[in-house]
Amino acid sequence: MKQITYSKTVENLRKLLRDYILKSQVKSLVIGISGGIDSALVVALAKPVVDELQIPLIGRSISIQTNKEDEKERARLVGNAFCTDFSEIDLSEQYLIFKKFDDMEGISENDIAYKIRMGNIKARMRMTYLYNLASKTKGLVLSTDNMTEWYCGFWTICGDVGDYGLIQELWKTEVYGMTEWLALNAETTDEKEALLACVECNATDGLGISNTDLDQILPNWKDRHSDTRSGYAEVDEIFIGYFDAIDRLNKITSPIEKSNIISLINVMTESPVIQRYLKSGFKRNHPYNEQRKDFIVE
Repeated sequence: MKQITYSKTVENLRKLLRDYILKSQVKSLVIGISGGIDSALVVALAKPVVDELQIPLIGRSISIQTNKEDEKERARLVGNAFCTDFSEIDLSEQYLIFKKFDDMEGISENDIAYKIRMGNIKARMRMTYLYNLASKTKGLVLSTDNMTEWYCGFWTICGDVGDYGLIQELWKTEVYGMTEWLALNAETTDEKEALLACVECNATDGLGISNTDLDQILPNWKDRHSDTRSGYAEVDEIFIGYFDAIDRLNKITSPIEKSNIISLINVMTESPVIQRYLKSGFKRNHPYNEQRKDFIVE
């Protein structure tokens, strides 16, 4: 992966956000603070912009039953360091009401399909809360998704969404690098400590499905890596290599070269990372709409 220039990239992202706020005339920015690196990076990028424009950056740490204390503590560090309005919300009681409607007969709470369903409910509850808050404050919801998650299908439809994506086009590896750069150039000790805490922790979505993101994305990651930052670097390398091979296949004309690249792509396709990419394509094309030309008769 090519190294990006963080100083200039950060400057560009902040300018784009500033321009968007002025054009849209929103009165606040709202974000869910998870205690993870993605939301930490987004608020660190947004803070100087909202300070200049004098609008609130509203952060909420939303716990729902399965969030661990270390996640909550990191969320506090980030929220208090960067947000102009930060508080902690617990939606566990409301979640348990939803949970009662699920027929549990013959199903263990450790069943992975059940955990995913419940995780989807939690993600959708979090986003419902944030969107209501954004509507109340005449603002928009900041997305915390990155490009690696996008290709992995590692988000909940109608759950992990936002109105504006600052880091949607950044690989997870770049998210780590940019957050670390911001920490080293932080204005206050609180900001530095909050960002570094998120750089150093293992990534998790807090939904109780698995201990880390990579347990779902790259199940054998612990065989080669000691932390999720290193594991995510492998995931990014797999994606970049795969997309590069697809691009080369579409450009070359030599039958022998085509055959060699097809063989390479077939090997790459066996990776659990690429399997997730292929199986989650429906998410990147959601909602699926039938084309007018395919059903209209005049």
